[in-house]
Amino acid sequence: MSTNPDAVKTIDGIVNEMLHIVSGEKGKKRDWDAFRKLFLSTARLTIRYQDSTLAMPIETVTLDEFIEYMQDEYYNEGFIEFELGKSVDEYNGIANVFQSYYVRDGKGDSEMGINGYQLVYFKDRWWIANLVWTGDKNGIPVPKKYLNK
Repeated sequence: MSTNPDAVKTIDGIVNEMLHIVSGEKGKKRDWDAFRKLFLSTARLTIRYQDSTLAMPIETVTLDEFIEYMQDEYYNEGFIEFELGKSVDEYNGIANVFQSYYVRDGKGDSEMGINGYQLVYFKDRWWIANLVWTGDKNGIPVPKKYLNK
């Protein structure tokens, strides 16, 4: 399995391919080589946790660190993430994307949130330069303007 070559030709395609790869029912083997091909090699992924007890509510990782994190049994028990809506700002080969999501885990727990992508276009395709996300676990709902599906 590899990255769908058409997926990286459009903004919709690349962000939806990312969700497709990280999501999976219980026992799904994820294609981490295809995942890596969506990103610049220098990309960073950052989560903004909503747990107010944390001294540092922000964690930034490399692609390899993220893939290692996803090996946790929690994700092997099922983790499905899908898009609820998207807002795109694009100019001259760069794009910022706010993608609202809904995620459900193998235990049936769920949340909504926002994935924020920075994308760059070169070599006839889009690349994810950085990704940052946060969820609504602190009770602050995702703004309706991002729930456009």
